[in-house]
Amino acid sequence: MVGVGAVVLRDGEVLLVKRKHEPGKGLWSIPGGLVELGERLRDAVKREILEETGMEVEVGELLDVVDNIVRDEEGRVRFHYVLVDFLAEPLGGSPAASGDAEEARWFKRDEIKPGELTKTAARLLRKIGFLSG
Repeated sequence: MVGVGAVVLRDGEVLLVKRKHEPGKGLWSIPGGLVELGERLRDAVKREILEETGMEVEVGELLDVVDNIVRDEEGRVRFHYVLVDFLAEPLGGSPAASGDAEEARWFKRDEIKPGELTKTAARLLRKIGFLSG
């Protein structure tokens, strides 16, 4: 399945959502979700961020494309997503969680605990220099 996400930055903060469902239930991640049939990637980013956070964004540059393969205890593939992540800029509003998000809020660098992030979000935030380590 193809998914999209965005690193939304504002004044040294990043917008994160707490995942309501697996994979990564209860962990913080960048907002995003699955691309619908016939939907362009950037349109999917805008829709998913609006659905999960209530915020409109301007979608910027492509940041990364990765495979996220999650296996069960027996080693069988449970989930396989191809994730296409972008940089985005908020156009206004305050985050309010809905859809697949349990919570949505802005985080400063020092407020993020890497153990509370999905692996893909932690890797992406390190890649762009928002997190160290």
